[in-house]
Amino acid sequence: MFTNGIHHVAIICSDYDRSKHFYVNLLGLPIIEETFRADRDSYKLDLDIGNGGAIELFSFPNPPDRPNQPEACGLRHLAFKVDDLEAAVTHLTANNIPVEAIRTDALTSKRFTFFKDPDGLPLELYEI
Repeated sequence: MFTNGIHHVAIICSDYDRSKHFYVNLLGLPIIEETFRADRDSYKLDLDIGNGGAIELFSFPNPPDRPNQPEACGLRHLAFKVDDLEAAVTHLTANNIPVEAIRTDALTSKRFTFFKDPDGLPLELYEI
């Protein structure tokens, strides 16, 4: 195989300040670099997700809505590894972020849950 990992995941948000607050302040992702591109009226915020990976958070004027059917073709969700699922859920709910009930993966016996970013992008916490 010629790939050796995920370099980044790109997310387009509808409200840059709201999404920046969510990913930086609530999820605790460190900022690598923040760039404003005047020619596109767009921000690009690079966030460290560990192990050399990043989220690129983009803002564009008037982006189209994301298809919202549960099994729409495309990215299904983005999963973050966590050491303590209860602590992560407690942190999110304390910040008024709804979190689904914790479930156990029938294939791996690992626990996980889902929540959404400010634009409704499904995010998963997966306990390692």
